[in-house]
Parts: sequence; structure tokens; C-alpha cells
Amino acid sequence: MTSTAAPPAEADRPAHPDGGAGAGVGPDAADEGHPQSRQSPHPPQSRHTRRFGLPVAVCLVMGNIIGGGIFLLPASVAPFGTISLVAFAVLTAGAIALALVFGHLARRHPQTGGPYVYVRAAFGDFAGFLAAYSYWITTWVSNAALAVASVGYLAVLFPAVGTHRWSMCLAALAVQWLPALAHLAGTRCVGAVQLVATVLKLVPLLLVAFGGLFFFDPANLGPFRAGDQSPVGAVSAAAAILLFSYLGVESAAVSAGEVRDPARNVGRATILGTTGAAVVYLLGTLSVFGLVAHEELLTSQAPFSDAVDAMFGGTWGGTLVACAAVISMVGALNGWTLLSAQTPYAAAKDGLFPKVFEKRRRGVPVVGVLVNAVLASCLTVYNYTAGSEGVFEVLVLVTTFTATVPYLLSTAAQLYFLASGRSEQVSRGRLVRDATLAGVAFAFSMWLVAGSGYAAVYQGVLFLFAGVLGFALMSARKARAAA
Repeated sequence: MTSTAAPPAEADRPAHPDGGAGAGVGPDAADEGHPQSRQSPHPPQSRHTRRFGLPVAVCLVMGNIIGGGIFLLPASVAPFGTISLVAFAVLTAGAIALALVFGHLARRHPQTGGPYVYVRAAFGDFAGFLAAYSYWITTWVSNAALAVASVGYLAVLFPAVGTHRWSMCLAALAVQWLPALAHLAGTRCVGAVQLVATVLKLVPLLLVAFGGLFFFDPANLGPFRAGDQSPVGAVSAAAAILLFSYLGVESAAVSAGEVRDPARNVGRATILGTTGAAVVYLLGTLSVFGLVAHEELLTSQAPFSDAVDAMFGGTWGGTLVACAAVISMVGALNGWTLLSAQTPYAAAKDGLFPKVFEKRRRGVPVVGVLVNAVLASCLTVYNYTAGSEGVFEVLVLVTTFTATVPYLLSTAAQLYFLASGRSEQVSRGRLVRDATLAGVAFAFSMWLVAGSGYAAVYQGVLFLFAGVLGFALMSARKARAAA
């Protein structure tokens, strides 16, 4: 990634290979109670605490990108025809550009917090707070959405779950709290759960993605462009559905403080995880297109199940895919629960979130994990008890906007770093390359924002502005402490 023709710029060199010179170097820094400037470069680790190696970091990225939506994606884009694969390819290019930018930013600032750290370093406290606050909203609302969505798959495996709304609510709460309890056991347990969940959910997906190619029938593909839209219009319409399939590329960057040698491994994990998810997405969708007749796919409620049935016969595909979907969502919840605590932890260390979010136990910001679980649980209970229709769906839609705010600000931060008078320290070829990547990633982030829709952007901005009061109070407390 880095040119060997010229030494890396000073700004690109981490002050220490394990996490930088500033805040949040190690997973147990806050446990020891030392000021940030006195943190040990290698904080002591208990038997419950372990930094993530590259394989776990890759699984964190892949696990968070690949949630439960992949199991319906082929049917969702089938009405546009196989031109939707072009939309997938375009989005993949944008996601990989964004992943490369996060890799470069993590090398410059290899600390827990990811986008928050980068944005604050470039633009100051207020922009950093907006990145942290919007990302925090995204994590706990998304966790509630994942838990609610998992109930439908659980009902396939355990029909009693779907008999009453309270049994469904309890099942969703159980799915939420199991990853939270795993986090309270320490980062060693978090990494193990993430690795196992990612491997288990990838088995059936890879079975269809690669094995399906041997049963591929071109006659099932249907038309290249199924609707009356122009090619550009069809690609854009398909992309609007697929836009958020790659949310989660920042996962390793947010947890940089828990990754061994983050300056090296965060970027590699981000690229490998994003590329791996892209391969599963593209080949899985292509295989389903070739295994299930286009007319059937248009009305399919379980396209991967239909694909497995087409490969091997029988009707056991539904059970297999339901198992994979539940595992996929639990793995995604495990990863997102970690991220939901890391960003507030990093912001709290800088006085921009309540100090209670700094508390860590066994390498995990326990208060952040518990607050996330409680908020997500409240939203889940509300989903099953409220009489107002559509409110939960609106909140989930809002997160599609709040998730992209840190992306947009992070790519802007990278452009700022490249254009802020450091060109003399970087070879011209490298500067052009990195600026081009950042520009593509910025455009991709803008596309994500636009794809959220007018209502989501409007309501999401209101959510962001509501947090300004919190920023004012935190800043005032910070100013009093410094006086």
C-alpha cells in the first residue's frame, strides 16, 4: 500500500507500533487508571483480555458487513434483472476505496474510536463529537433491528417463538443480550465468538456462492434489464437497495486499540474483510440467479433456501439457511455491540461523552456495552408493544443516514490531511493515488447519504442537532476542568 520509493510521511508514522502517542492505546489502559500520557505501550493483560490478531479483525469486518440482509438480497434486486450485478460491482469499487482510506487513516491514527479519532484530529471537537454521536445512534438502533429481524428465522427453527408477540419479544431480547454477556466476559471471549460465528455463517453462503457455480444454468438468468428503465436508471435503482450492504467497513478501525499492531493490521483487516464480503455478495447473488428461475426468484421469500434445494433437491434448504441467518445475525450483533461501546469510550476520554463511558473491565468498555443493550432492548420492547405503526421502521431508516455521516467526515479528513501542506513529505505519485482514493470514497459516501432518502436525511439531521445540547454541556464541563 505504501510506496517504497520514498519514506512515509511523518504524519503517517504511529508514535508507537501498538497504538499511537495519544489516547486509547491499549485495551486495558483505563483499567489501570493512568493518565493518557502515562499509558504503558504494552498494557498488562489478564486471562480474559486478548488483543485481536489479523484473523479475528478480518472476521470482525466481514461479520459486521454481512448481516441478515444477504439472505434476501438476490430476490430484492431480481426485478431489475442481471444488470443489478453491475450495481454490485460499482458499489464494491466504492466500498473498497472507502476501506483503503480507512486503512490509511488507521495507520496515521491507530487508536480506538476510528472515524471519531480521524475527524477530531482533522476538524476539532465539534466535528469529532458529531461523528461519535451519529455512529453511536447507528449502533444501538441497528442492534435492535438485527434482533427483531432474527426472530423470523428463529421461528423457522422453533415454531413456538412465532406464536405470540411476547414470545417473539423475549426471543429478540435474548438474541441481544447473549452477545452483551459475551462482552462482559472479556475481549478474549468476544474474539472467539466473532471468529466462530463468522466461520459458521460463511459455510452455507460459500456453499451457494462457489458450489452453486457447478449447477449454474444460464437459462435461469432472465433478462439483463428486466424493467423499462434506462441502463443508468436500473443500476441506480438497484444500487439504492444495495447501498447499505457494505456498512461496517470501518469495524476494525473503530476497534484499533484492541487489534495487535493496529498500524499494520487494521488496514489489512479492513481490505481483506471488505474484499471477502464483496466476493460472497457477488458470487452468492450470481449463483442464486443461475440456480433459481427468474420468475420464481421474483416472488421468493428465501432465495438462498431455494438455491440449496435446487442444488441438492429436497426441502431442507430452508432449515439450513435459517440456521445460517441466525448465526449471521448473532455474529453481527456481537461485532456491533463491541463498536457501540468503543466510540463513546474514545469520546469520553476526550471529555466529549460522559466520563462513565470510560470504565473498562477485562478490556471491554462495560458501561457502553450495557447502555447499548438497554437502549436497544427498550426499542425492541417498544417495537412489540407500541400501537403506532411504522415508527420502528422510521428509526431504522434514520440509521442509514447516521451511519454514513462518519464515513463522509472521515473521507473529508483524509482529503484534509493530504491537502494541508504535507505534499513535500510524500512522493507525488503516492499523493495523487491517495487523493484519488479519498475522492472516490467521498463520492461513495455522498451516494450513501443520497440513497438514504429525503425523509431519512431530514429526520437524521434532527437527531444530530438534538445531540448539540449534549456537546455544549460536555464542552462546558471540559472547559471548567481545564480552568
